[in-house]
Amino acid sequence: MRYLALACDYDGTLASDGQVSSRTLAALQQFLASGRKLILVTGRELEDLFSVFPHYTIFERVVAENGVLLYDPATGEKKSLASPTPAKFVARLRERGVPISVGDVIVSTHHPHETLVLDTIRDLGLELQLIFNKGAVMILPSGTSKATGLAAALKEMGLSPHNVAAVGDAENDHALLALCECSVAVANALPVLQEKADFVTAAANGTGVAELINEIIASDLRDRDTGLTRHHLLLGTATDGRQIRISPFASNILVAGSSHDQRRNVATSFIENLCKQRYQYCLLDPGGAFEGVPDAIGLGRHKRAPTVDEIIRLLKDPAENAIINLSGVSVRQRTSFVQELFARLQQLRARTGHPHWIVVDEAQDVLSRSWQPAPLDIPPQFEGMMCVTGNPAAVARSIWSRVNIVLALDPSGAAAFSQLPGLSQGMFEIPPISTDADEAIIWLRNGGAPFKIKQLGSGKDRIRNSPSSTATMPQRVS
Repeated sequence: MRYLALACDYDGTLASDGQVSSRTLAALQQFLASGRKLILVTGRELEDLFSVFPHYTIFERVVAENGVLLYDPATGEKKSLASPTPAKFVARLRERGVPISVGDVIVSTHHPHETLVLDTIRDLGLELQLIFNKGAVMILPSGTSKATGLAAALKEMGLSPHNVAAVGDAENDHALLALCECSVAVANALPVLQEKADFVTAAANGTGVAELINEIIASDLRDRDTGLTRHHLLLGTATDGRQIRISPFASNILVAGSSHDQRRNVATSFIENLCKQRYQYCLLDPGGAFEGVPDAIGLGRHKRAPTVDEIIRLLKDPAENAIINLSGVSVRQRTSFVQELFARLQQLRARTGHPHWIVVDEAQDVLSRSWQPAPLDIPPQFEGMMCVTGNPAAVARSIWSRVNIVLALDPSGAAAFSQLPGLSQGMFEIPPISTDADEAIIWLRNGGAPFKIKQLGSGKDRIRNSPSSTATMPQRVS
């Protein structure tokens, strides 16, 4: 599953006039029954929430007070994520006749008292911010938001924002929606939030949430994939200046070329792109070529093989990337090691949705034609893999059947196209390619014939300055 959790605002989203309908509650229960998790993210104080919504216990975490209070319904543990608002500020507001509610951290009032609130913040020299929620005015420590609160909740749960869909309706939901892989506004949301969201439900309030839940359960939002372009990954630019971007969840890439340095540069640029967008990756490095890559932890050395357990322990934290040096694993043991690792990575993905990408250098050695993985090691909808090779004909058939993007870096790499299953020779014309290190040929399944691009990993300045158009996304391999 791609979307393992749903982060929901309460008022105006789940609830209408403060109440959640039985139909919406039934949809939430169905979401849980699908093996996914719920997170409630609200501007309300906890006691206030408990008084109007006794079913809060179905949520894995409650992020309250607009992101500054984290509550675990299973244990009853409450954790402040920021320092309480100074008592002198609260006292001064009361002196000035501002009607307020004081939570563990938050102080709340309503329009039109924001002017007095701002005057008080200025007079006392405090670093506080005002957050609006339609008519409500919330005073919070600077730098806090629903996004910071959700991030704290996800860290405790071992989940990445890239495996979360978020839904909201008002100004204070902007940060929440921006953090998550898929952002959704209910039909009654403010127009400015609808403009920023990835899509808008047809129905309002809880009925819109139920609509979203039904779509996630039915298809994991796969039909939305080509429209969810905020996080698409850049591979290069076409000769007409189009940026070639791919889905981070619907892609399996094979990179082929004779130059080891060129292949490594392309793979390095790709994982840097993953890292920039905070997708977790695990890179299998049989020769130690990626030692010292920033923003990743290296496991294994020439004289010490890594263990599968330590790899999985590291990757449980979605903020950590792993470079697995296989040079300490003997050739005789490598097949069984990789097979066990793939099985454990798939188990981790099933529970948490990450690592989002598995990158395999020298795939002809790590995943050779003799490799026969168990069906669960590489399931039919296996996605998020890049295989890098100097000998595409030697890569396992089980990998080729799932490849939907081929990137040939030179004439030798273009031989990879002859390995594509189900494509007869001469089905499409392969354009000539020079040995210019700045040029490659890309093929996208269901995207027509191969074409030339300026590849990721060279000509970077031109990639950055090219027009921001997007190529047709490849479809999943059936």
